[in-house]
Amino acid sequence: MPFWIELIAGLLSFVIAAVCGKLLIPFLHKLKFGQPIKVEFGPKWHKNKQGTPTMGGIMFIISTVISVSVGYIIYRMTSLVVLGEESAAASNAAMRLLCCVVFCILFGVMGFIDDFTKVSRNNNDGLSPIQKIIIQVVISVAWLLAMRYFGDTDTRINLGFASFDIGWFYYPLMVLVIIYLTNAVNLTDGIDGLCGTVTMVNMLLYTTIFVILSNAEMTLLTISVAGGCLGFLVWNFHPAKCFMGDTGSMFLGAAVTAAGLVTHQHLVLVLIALVYIIEALSVVIQVSYFKYTKKKYGEGRRIFKMTPIHHHFEMSGFSEYKIVITFSLFSLIVGIGGILLTLFQSEI
Repeated sequence: MPFWIELIAGLLSFVIAAVCGKLLIPFLHKLKFGQPIKVEFGPKWHKNKQGTPTMGGIMFIISTVISVSVGYIIYRMTSLVVLGEESAAASNAAMRLLCCVVFCILFGVMGFIDDFTKVSRNNNDGLSPIQKIIIQVVISVAWLLAMRYFGDTDTRINLGFASFDIGWFYYPLMVLVIIYLTNAVNLTDGIDGLCGTVTMVNMLLYTTIFVILSNAEMTLLTISVAGGCLGFLVWNFHPAKCFMGDTGSMFLGAAVTAAGLVTHQHLVLVLIALVYIIEALSVVIQVSYFKYTKKKYGEGRRIFKMTPIHHHFEMSGFSEYKIVITFSLFSLIVGIGGILLTLFQSEI
């Protein structure tokens, strides 16, 4: 795909998301769709963010869908192939792109329901954990089956230095990966600009990887998500005028996961998603250690000052700007390692 098409898709997504904020934020204020804040889920000074409009992820969801559609139409028009006369391979590639877009939207819809439930009740009690898991499993299974139907039949686990086929066991394992990563991205959305910036970096990394892999269709999705994140950050940098909410974080989680699984380079996925993985792992470690010490000593003890780990840094004196920059640079550095690994494997 010509670079200028990807550039148009990314810039278009940025502009649409940024302009959407100008219209959406006053509308959310009017509806009183403000974020409920509980200090037990973050530093006590986050209480000042009470009432900041949430569901801002709608900005980059709209921009991504429009930009992918426009980019694909331009791509088809410039490829001089009449719609309906393309090869089966090209048709399947287009359908896989559509499956990924729908997959992301469905996770965004689930997040929207969760956000709407929270603001309507004016507390942090949205969908129950079991409700979320059930919905996530259904969406994940449907997406994996659809991707297989449209030609993605590879069931190998690729760790760079080794690759092995695990057959049908691949699918339940990937369902677990999807659930972990999408919720890990959700946990990363805890301070102004963090999730949007880290995800923008990761989507740009994946755009480079898909260029290396000659997957033109998926570059449209990743560059559009990156542009949409940048447009959203116009309104989300500290002090945030709007939060993405679960609407946005679940959409982004699905985008990160879909991009990673489509490449079938699982070690690369781990490297690019390492910030999210660490964020979620910090919660698991904290809760497990607290329960263990409470059982053994009669009182729960903590390893971190607060989790997810970005709150630990925040309570250690890091500003929100510094955390965003540090986490994003870390994601960029390990992500470049993923690009180098992709280049190495493509030359073998």
